[in-house]
Amino acid sequence: MNYLFLDNGFEEIEAVTTIDLLRRAGVCLITVSMTGAMQVRGAHGVAVMADRLFEDTDFADAEMLILPGGGVMLGEHENLCKLLVKHNTEDKQIAAICAAPAVLGKLGILDGKQATCYPGFEKTLGESYVGGLVVESKNIITAKGPGLSSDFAFCLIEKLRGSEVADAVYDAAQY
Repeated sequence: MNYLFLDNGFEEIEAVTTIDLLRRAGVCLITVSMTGAMQVRGAHGVAVMADRLFEDTDFADAEMLILPGGGVMLGEHENLCKLLVKHNTEDKQIAAICAAPAVLGKLGILDGKQATCYPGFEKTLGESYVGGLVVESKNIITAKGPGLSSDFAFCLIEKLRGSEVADAVYDAAQY
């Protein structure tokens, strides 16, 4: 199972594009609210209903953890931070876009890896920052920002379902 985390102020284009394209690819994806409520409001006022609440979810089956941008508040959730560190220690997949790689940087998850992020957050990535649009390094996938939401999602699809599925969704989406 794969999990995408939503907190108030998330970047709608990054979350919804990723959710949509992954589900079109047949990826088993659960959206998780970090707010204690099923409805989560994005940075531009778009409300999304999550599939589950963080506190009601067992992540033992987690294959990939996904952080959309606008999610720097995600780094304030102690239990999510513990989950991310554990997932990384087990060399499992973690993906983050826009400002969300800052959460990974602050947790030391990017040490010895390369990553990118939204301009202005480079310092939080330290020596891991290499720029680029979508960067895959070991078990981490990062992307620069909102305009790369589809590229980010297609990279995740390829990692989770393979290039044939990614190509099929790519063609069907007329991307």
